[in-house]
Amino acid sequence: MVRKLAVFVCGALLLSLAGSVFGHHGTAAYDTSKTFTIKGTVTEFDFINPHCEIYWDSKNEGGETEKWQGELTAPNKLSRAGWNKTTLKPNDSITVTGYRTKSGSHAIWIQRLLGPDGKALPLSENQD
Repeated sequence: MVRKLAVFVCGALLLSLAGSVFGHHGTAAYDTSKTFTIKGTVTEFDFINPHCEIYWDSKNEGGETEKWQGELTAPNKLSRAGWNKTTLKPNDSITVTGYRTKSGSHAIWIQRLLGPDGKALPLSENQD
């Protein structure tokens, strides 16, 4: 009886956590009705799970430097598209287009990325 109860409790716990595990893949935090484009200089590139992150500095209209961050897909997907941990390096100039957060924070879900050479970097293995 104790064993059945333990199995039931473990199963219930796993099911209750399942929603939060998959919940971060939603788009609720982003305004997907319009895209936003911004240019900047890479400060850091994290080629890590669950999503790669790019951090960059950008000048606003007043000439002040703003810190930005953008989220990409998983590193295994970017690897199949030709990326590696040195695809972007500090001081690389980039142009990012994507969906901004609804909160207005300096964060973007990246949909298009122009690299230092001005060419679009593929964001999936099926992208031309």
